[in-house]
Order: sequence, then structure tokens, then C-alpha cells
Amino acid sequence: MIGHSATGVLAEAMKNYLSEVQLITVSPSQTRARLRFGNVEVPCAIGRSGIVQRKREGDGGTPIGVWPMRRILYRPDRVRMPVSGLPVWALEPDDGWSDDPKDPSRYNRPVRLPYPYSHERMWRDDHLYDIVVVLGHNDSPPVAGMGSAIFMHIAREDYGPTEGCIALRQEDLLRVLSRCAEGTVVRVGQ
Repeated sequence: MIGHSATGVLAEAMKNYLSEVQLITVSPSQTRARLRFGNVEVPCAIGRSGIVQRKREGDGGTPIGVWPMRRILYRPDRVRMPVSGLPVWALEPDDGWSDDPKDPSRYNRPVRLPYPYSHERMWRDDHLYDIVVVLGHNDSPPVAGMGSAIFMHIAREDYGPTEGCIALRQEDLLRVLSRCAEGTVVRVGQ
């Protein structure tokens, strides 16, 4: 009985919290999904393994949950600085992101390249990371192996699946970001 009551209190607290913040909702269907934000609804790609309850490094799943939008990163040589109420930082050619659970200090954190542990290169040859939103998944503090580099970024033309991120067409991503502010969260699933 206590567990049921505590669950009800937690559900009510989450409902109140979500009513006070700007909420972006991602509703899955296989490796494609729909993203809703206010009156905007657009298609998006999600991880190749769909939505997962327990995210693990390399599983290809997009983690279920509510994730704050931390900041926007962009390629200044390819796109203009996005207009948004979120913090915006320009990427540099030596930017990376540690995705190695064995990395004792920088797992799921930005790094400078070259870097001795496994990492993602943020300055990519393709256009997927021309605009990247860092989502607050497994970052406070990071737990080794629970997933890293969960971003919102530009989708492939065919909306092919991601490694666990949420991907939108560039125009849609810019439109959503123009309406975001600090405190905006992304709810995946449920």
C-alpha cells in the first residue's frame, strides 16, 4: 500500500513539474517517431533499437524518460548560429565526446581531440552534427556504461535510424529550437 501511495505522489509531482516547463514529446513507432512541441508536430528518427527502458552503451536505443535540453552546438562554417533561448556554442574541429565507459574522468562529456579513449568526433564530414542539442541523459553524474552522447541532431534524408539520438530535418530542428528556452525538456515515450 505504501508503494502505491508513493507512486501516486511521484506521478503527481512529475505531472506538476511537466506543466511548469516547456515540454517536447517524442512518440515512437519502430525507428521513426513524431515530435510534438506546442502546435508543431514533425517526423523524427530515433535509435535503431527503438525506445529502451534501460539504456546501455552501444545498444542503439533511445532512452525513455524526460531529458533537459542542456545546450546547442553548431558548425559555424556550415550553418548560422541557431536562434534559441538555450545556450549556444560553436563547435571547433578538435571537439569530441567521450563514449568510452572505461574513461575514468570524461565519460559522456565533451573532450578535445586527439583523445586517448573511444569518442565521437563532433566535427563530422556529413551534416548530422551541423546542429546538435545536448540532452541531459546520464550526465548528473554520468554512470559508466549507461549511455553517452544522447543528442538531438539533424536527420539523414531518409530518416534512417540513429545510434540512440533523436534526429529531425534541419528546418524542423531550427523551428523547434527557436521556441526553446532554458528549462525546456524532451519526454521520450510514455
